[in-house]
Amino acid sequence: MLRIVDSYYVKSAVEPADYPASAYPEFAFAGRSNVGKSSLINLLTSHHGLAKTSGTPGKTRLLNFFLTRYKIDDSEEAGFLQLTDLPGYGFAEVSMKEQEKWRRMVSKYFENREQLRSIFVLVDIRHPADKKDIQMLEMLRIRNVDHCVVATKADKIPITKRKKVLAELAKGLGLRDEPLFAVSSLKNTGMSQLTDFLQSRL
Repeated sequence: MLRIVDSYYVKSAVEPADYPASAYPEFAFAGRSNVGKSSLINLLTSHHGLAKTSGTPGKTRLLNFFLTRYKIDDSEEAGFLQLTDLPGYGFAEVSMKEQEKWRRMVSKYFENREQLRSIFVLVDIRHPADKKDIQMLEMLRIRNVDHCVVATKADKIPITKRKKVLAELAKGLGLRDEPLFAVSSLKNTGMSQLTDFLQSRL
């Protein structure tokens, strides 16, 4: 199993010219404002406070890059990978101008980051499929960017109802072959699925 053993913040950027140089495989986290991207990165890296969390939706307006070192427990393999926290989308109080700025920034990232291996698209398991999430998934399909969907806050749904809720969510999002994982940062559940997915894309 892949395990992240060290991690640190590299830099924040908007334009491709400012992205950190890197030869390592990269994974990005996308989702609506306050869906839990930063919390998930912190849990995945076992580094509380690595990605800054905020109670204010729409606060993250930059691409935040992190470098991590990993080990694979059942082998001697070890190496580095990079994580990118994308700014949240869909916050109602953000102006149309800001929304368009976000779209251009993220589109440039998808088109210019050659080492990008996959995107984790985070959605809130408690809510029906949102059109902003559907648009994000379509953007990734059009650009042929590998991705999976992570349903956060899974602890808010009883285990007996979770399978049905996930099936409805997958249908609403129009998922095809994309993996769908249920996780809870609060309860630290579902993380092995994410690390297995990371390992499969290295």
